This record gives sequence, C-alpha cells and structure tokens, in this order.
Amino acid sequence: MAAVSVHQFAQCITCHAWSPDHSMIAFCPNNNEVHIYKLLEGKWEKIHVLQKHDQIVSGIDWSISSNQIVTVSHDRNSYVWSQEASEWVPTLVILRLNRAALCVQWSPKENKFAVGSGAKTVCICYYEQENNWLFWLPSVAMDFENRSEVRQDEDEKVGSSNSNPGDFGLGPWGRGDEVMLGKKGNSLTTGFSRRWVSKLIRKRHDSSVTSVAWHPNNILLATTSTDGKCRVFSTFIKGVDTKNPAGSSDSKFGEQIMQLDLSFSWTFGMKWSPTGNTLAYVGHNSMIYFVDDVGPSPSAQSVSFRDLPLRDVLFVSERMVIGVGFDCNPMVFTADERGLWSFLRFLDERKPSSGAKYGSQFSETFGKLYGQSKYGSNDINETSKRHENCITSIVPLKNEEDNTTVTSFSTAGLDGKVIIWELQKQHDLLEYL
Repeated sequence: MAAVSVHQFAQCITCHAWSPDHSMIAFCPNNNEVHIYKLLEGKWEKIHVLQKHDQIVSGIDWSISSNQIVTVSHDRNSYVWSQEASEWVPTLVILRLNRAALCVQWSPKENKFAVGSGAKTVCICYYEQENNWLFWLPSVAMDFENRSEVRQDEDEKVGSSNSNPGDFGLGPWGRGDEVMLGKKGNSLTTGFSRRWVSKLIRKRHDSSVTSVAWHPNNILLATTSTDGKCRVFSTFIKGVDTKNPAGSSDSKFGEQIMQLDLSFSWTFGMKWSPTGNTLAYVGHNSMIYFVDDVGPSPSAQSVSFRDLPLRDVLFVSERMVIGVGFDCNPMVFTADERGLWSFLRFLDERKPSSGAKYGSQFSETFGKLYGQSKYGSNDINETSKRHENCITSIVPLKNEEDNTTVTSFSTAGLDGKVIIWELQKQHDLLEYL
C-alpha cells in the first residue's frame, strides 16, 4: 500500500507543516492554536502549543534553513515563531488587512513569505534589519475593535524607515518581539517594534486569494482566487532580491506577468514543478489545469475527471502530480513523452473483490454513467479511502540528501488524520519519478 503510516492527531486539522528533519509536526486543530508534536521513543507527544491568534489559524509553513514557523489566521495577523532554547518566541507581522488571512508560504530563499487574504490582496513580507522602531497608534488612527488601520497609504510600508515618525508615533526601540499596551483616558495605544515589513499587491484580484505558490527563482509568485483566475506576479524588492540574469527581475514589484481565465469556478491549490517550467492549479469544477511557458504567450492543458473536486496539488517530479481534495483519496496525474497530462489512478486504489471482478460489461458501463467504480458500487470504493473526510493540505517530505526529490509526502484532512505516503513502493509510478 502507498500509505505507510496513519496518525489520528485531532478531530479536525485545518493545515499542517513539518520541521526540517521531519521529527516534529505543527498543525492547527481547527481553532486558534498551533500544536507541535514530536516523535519520542516511537510515539508522538505534544511538546508545544502556540497561542497568539484570536481566530482559526488558516495557514502554517515551516522554513527549512532558518527553522522558523510562520502562521496566519482569520484574525488578519501573522506571526513568525523563532525557537529560543525550549520556547517558541513570536514576532507580530502587521499585514494591514481588513479581511481574514487565508494562506501563507515561505519563499525558496526564505527571505520573504507571501500571504493570501479575503481582502483581494496579497501581502509580501520580508525582514528588514534597520526597521527597529517603536510604533504606536491612538484610537483615532486605528479601530481596535475592528482591527483595521484607517490612515495608511496603500503603497506605504508599515514601520519602514521611509515613514514619517511624526505621522505614526515611531521611535527607537529594542527587541523586535516586545509588545506593550497602555491606556490613557478613552484612547488606547499600542507600542511594539517590528522588523518584518509588509508590502501589498492590490487591485488585481476580484475576490479572495485562496492559495499562493513561489517560483523556484524566488521572484515570481502565482495566486489562485475565487474569481476563477490564476495570476502570476513579480515580487522583486530592491535590497532584498538579487537581479536574475534570465530577466525575471526586470519587472517591478506587483506587476502582473500573466492572467489565466481557464476556470469558470473557484480555483484553489497550485504548485510549480521542480524546475519552474510548469504550473498546475485546480478548480472547483473537477478540473486540473497545467500551464507551460509562463509569460505573455503560455500554453495550457485542462484535464477533467468525474470525481469530486480537488483542494491542493503537489509536483513530485516534472511528469507526476498528486492532487487531494473532497474525494478523500489522493489522485495521480502523469504526463507522457509528448507532455500531455492525464489522470492515471487513485493512489490508495485496491484490487476489486472476486464478486465484482466478474461483473457484466453492462453493469460496468451503468456504473460509470452514475459515477460508480467499475468494480462495483460506491460502497466498495469507500472502503479504500484512508481519509474519511476532505483532505485539506498536502506537504512534501523531501530527501535530506537531495532537496529536489519528493518520494514521500503527507496529507491532512478534516477527519483529523495525518497520513504519510510512500511512492517508491508503487512500481507502476517509478517511471514518472
């Protein structure tokens, strides 16, 4: 079987991420907390609970090199967690959003991270060493009840050295993770120093940004949205990124490189191939889209299937993609020698029972017509699913020696399970790895 281990961590899991050495896992049990488990003497033990968010944590990503965890939540805030001794210390990142943050991902070089939101906005956050200020706002400048800033220019970096200290109450401060609160009369003020700067990509999306995906060059960022479109932007930031000889950094920050209108429904998870030559994303209409030659004249393929829609995808090689979603069973898509993509099979597919094996050709055709398995009824097919509810996320478990090789991955779902899958034992898939 492809599934090598099944772990029941909670009743429901919203998102999850692994530590660099895969010895710890962080996940949100569908609330405002992040639980961290560690494998100790063959058993998973809870060792930390990260509590800073006020609402459901919607995105988690764990950096490989810096060993930092970034979290986003429906409370419109983000935290970067750094491990100091045995504790995880949070640093607040102000995203300047008036709607929920929905997803987050570190860039390949881990010097930036991107946040998609329900505010039709993408936040690009990066670390600025010189940005070490005390920042405070009276209640007339910030609506604390609604957690929205009302005096910020849309293109201005919050807390940057370019801001006027007199406008926002900036002054020298110490550590980047300290926070102090004070109240004077009816005016509530807050002060903290921030080293993470947020720049916004606005006025491009017509609806919520459901997922973000970084290109391997650390400059291009792809997004999907509930407006049915997939877009690619340049996130080049002077002083943070280095110019690429290939010319991808010639575009200014926030410039739209490409927009695809292939789907007439919501679009969700997407990923770039290991080389960055192909982009795959999924729609709520039970279709998956593959885009080559990303740029002014891209070439695209649409693959439809008769099963339930997908929520997320993962490239395990240039020729194989794993899709997960509402069918509770990972789906395998492969490309032939000509580069044409097609659905191959379910990853957790089991052999048919002896009774179903000898079914008539008429019953097989009748089953296909009504969306049933060719081996019998849907009841037989249900028993082959390791997950019992929608799979919400898929995370690669990369080889320590070869960071580009993905032979195993994990999935988490609304059933509270985390399942680890191994591809090397699937002999019919080895030619695509």
